[in-house]
Amino acid sequence: MIPTTILYPKFSHPEGRLILTNITKFFKASVLTVSLSVAASFPSYAAELNFDQWLKELRIEAADKGISASIIKAALTDIKPYPKAIKSDRAQPEFKRTFVNYSTKRLSDWRINTGIKKRKQHQQLLNKVAKEYGVQPRFILSFWGLETNYGSYTGNNDIIRSLATLAFDKRRAAYFRKELFNALTILDEGHIKLEDMKGSWSGAMGQGQFMPSSFLRFAQDFDGDGKKDIWHNQGDVFASIANYLRHFGWNDQQTWGRQVTLPDNAKTWLDDVKALKPEKGCRALRVHTDKLTLAQWNDLGIRRLNTGELPNVDLQATLILPDGINGPAFLTYDNYRTILRYNCANSYAITIGLLADKLKS
Repeated sequence: MIPTTILYPKFSHPEGRLILTNITKFFKASVLTVSLSVAASFPSYAAELNFDQWLKELRIEAADKGISASIIKAALTDIKPYPKAIKSDRAQPEFKRTFVNYSTKRLSDWRINTGIKKRKQHQQLLNKVAKEYGVQPRFILSFWGLETNYGSYTGNNDIIRSLATLAFDKRRAAYFRKELFNALTILDEGHIKLEDMKGSWSGAMGQGQFMPSSFLRFAQDFDGDGKKDIWHNQGDVFASIANYLRHFGWNDQQTWGRQVTLPDNAKTWLDDVKALKPEKGCRALRVHTDKLTLAQWNDLGIRRLNTGELPNVDLQATLILPDGINGPAFLTYDNYRTILRYNCANSYAITIGLLADKLKS
């Protein structure tokens, strides 16, 4: 700062001293305003500097992990943070909306009618995949329909940019850093070109919306062309979804669960069936009851939607009330837990089940 005594000579007249005082105050205020303005913009500027340094170190680690120099140069050069990814990560609809609001929007006439058309269009391929992987066609269709509108919208976000942004963010940095390296591996293996590697803000890719780690573990080359193309190849898409479900214990001799009605006295016994030790794994299971047999639920007054008794089969199920006791009620079976492995949210899993019910042949 330049001293005011150099800018302005001392005044001996009282009026002059007043002028000097006012000028000095104005000067200090202006400097403060400029300083605050610079300070306000500095965090984003500093963040960019930190991101660039972080990216430089990431490139070194990628090379250490065996990623080719050509992929590192092409994929990890001139990337800028993607604010939309951060914002979306903190406002996922499965957790922010009621079940009724979430499911009503997704169980639209369009999604149901389109699913029926797609079932007829791809019936031969779906049956072939179903036979090999042990997953009913209607569930493959349901995941396909809910994830990407039957492949019509797979997301247009740059996967590498989104993952790099989320890996730089502190909230889930370790998880997304691993996914970023997995995405680079996919590029290195030649399954997709960098410019075509598009997907969701979170890094989910293709018509089944696989995260890179899931791609590497479960994606299938169903037609044997040497590429696992979950973006464009229908056989690879269906087989990859089915392979994922099979790995996590899907049983094609069972369904997912069913919507049920509660008896008038449900409040009197709900506390008695609460799970004292919630199931391990997906946090969505923490709001489920204990597992009871269908016969036990039947004795408690649980009925089908048509008021008929529950099926006389040897199955265990948990009860879930996603919107509370005054909302819809569902009994869920083991396959439901497999659905949660795809997306750990009750609203999502129930909607998958309900859509699959609509797509029965």
